[in-house]
Amino acid sequence: MEKLIDLSWTIEDNMPVYPGDSITSLKQVKNLQEDFYDNHRLDISMHSGTHIDSPMHLTESKEYIYEMPLESFIGIGCIIDVRNQLIIKEKLEYKELIEENSIVLLYTGWDQEYGKDFYYENHPVIDISFAKLLIEKNIKMLGIDMPSPDRYPFETHKLLFKNKICIMENLRNLDKLLGVPSFEVIAFPLKIRADSSMTRAVARVL
Repeated sequence: MEKLIDLSWTIEDNMPVYPGDSITSLKQVKNLQEDFYDNHRLDISMHSGTHIDSPMHLTESKEYIYEMPLESFIGIGCIIDVRNQLIIKEKLEYKELIEENSIVLLYTGWDQEYGKDFYYENHPVIDISFAKLLIEKNIKMLGIDMPSPDRYPFETHKLLFKNKICIMENLRNLDKLLGVPSFEVIAFPLKIRADSSMTRAVARVL
């Protein structure tokens, strides 16, 4: 039986955001009893909750995220357990695990800290050596259960972006994929004229 695993956080009013980003506002603006229909208004940064960063975010790319090929956001998934690693570096075992043209998910367990100051300030980081391995493997996209793969000046971000690799941040439930022999990741951005986009990321167990 096909099984879908939701890898996304719920979008809600005043949800956690990256330090410096604008606060999310989600309000009901019409009410069925008074206005004869329900409606909500959302004011949100594209980098809130589970979202995808595209190259335009930190490079000179002029390509909006909606202009990228849809094939970039769906593909065979690969999960790597990197819990208890503060710096995620290239290892031979990772090289053997990662399939060409796949979507790589890094399970750090950091989603347990989601919403806390600690989540944004002390998350693990990805070493340039690991980023180069992802480029060598020609992956489609990198997904992580933390707010960023690196910190200022965001060299890992930029290196992946220069190689047309998007980064999906703030994932959850990656532990449910441990031991799953085969799965597909589906995470389309909104068709939006922006550098990045929120996404409803899902894993489909094959």
